[in-house]
Amino acid sequence: MATAISGHRSRRLWWATTLALSILTAGLMAAAIDWTNPRADLWHQVRDGVEGYSAVRGLESGELIQASGEVWRRWRNGPLAWAGGVLLGGVVFALGLFHLLHGPQRLAKPRTGVRVPRWHLGERVLHWITAILFLTLALTGLSLLYGRRLLIPLIGHESFAAYLAGAKFVHNLTGPLFVACLVVMGLIWFRDNLWQKIDWDWLKSFGGMFGGAHPHAGRMNAGEKAWFWLLMAMGTVVSVTGLILDLPLFGLEREQLQLSHLLHVAAALIVLAASLGHIYIGTLGTEGALEGMVTGSVDLSWARQHHDLWLAELAREGKVSESNRQTVKRPSHFFRPDDPSAP
Repeated sequence: MATAISGHRSRRLWWATTLALSILTAGLMAAAIDWTNPRADLWHQVRDGVEGYSAVRGLESGELIQASGEVWRRWRNGPLAWAGGVLLGGVVFALGLFHLLHGPQRLAKPRTGVRVPRWHLGERVLHWITAILFLTLALTGLSLLYGRRLLIPLIGHESFAAYLAGAKFVHNLTGPLFVACLVVMGLIWFRDNLWQKIDWDWLKSFGGMFGGAHPHAGRMNAGEKAWFWLLMAMGTVVSVTGLILDLPLFGLEREQLQLSHLLHVAAALIVLAASLGHIYIGTLGTEGALEGMVTGSVDLSWARQHHDLWLAELAREGKVSESNRQTVKRPSHFFRPDDPSAP
């Protein structure tokens, strides 16, 4: 009996040992076998941007797929486009609501017929050339950003493709011209837009737009200065990134070009939103403002109301004339009674 039990245990031990050795052997064989899929590994590397060999010589020629392009596309068509639409729509709504509730700033006193020279011919030509270029870039740029969603349902794919090809060509052509105008504007109007203490008072009262006494201002008020410096700052970003995208002279990789494009669009949307306020105030929002940039001169009542310190300076220099013939003899009446700079 004992011998039978001992033989049974020996067989069990043998089978257990054999099974353990078989499992160990199978595990070692499995570890030695390369179970990876060569094709899958290749595409994983391609997706990660690992460069391979290419007989073509050039920047990134060995990179088959540029994975960050998808990240750029998502940011451009997602958060950036959405935020830009909200910003532009919000500014248009706010300006429309303000115009409905408050209306334009009217002249507090009747026109005098005395013309005060404000912008010389060179300044006006520069302004309008820059404005035309700016609006052209804005229209073509918005078409590139929002055209697929807004224009294709209206004009169809073929017409949209033809229009967009022309819009891109015009955008790239007018961009460097706008950069040149921006540099000239910065040079000739830099001094007039230097910040002064009185500009803080102008900002505190919102330029008298909501009623009350109109604050003092020199040739440029605080609102015009704020627009100038925003245009210079955002315009510099738009110009630098635009030239990077427009001219293939900097040897940048596609990832750097994509970042430049996102900065270009963001800065352009900001300056475009601000330009809506500038355009409104210079046309519908302020009586008599537009004629200064059209004819070069403004009425004495307008100058006295909006830029009294600048008018006082002109009067002291004898540059204010009546009907462009008679020099005003008594400049003191251009000052307010409470003006500390009055003679």
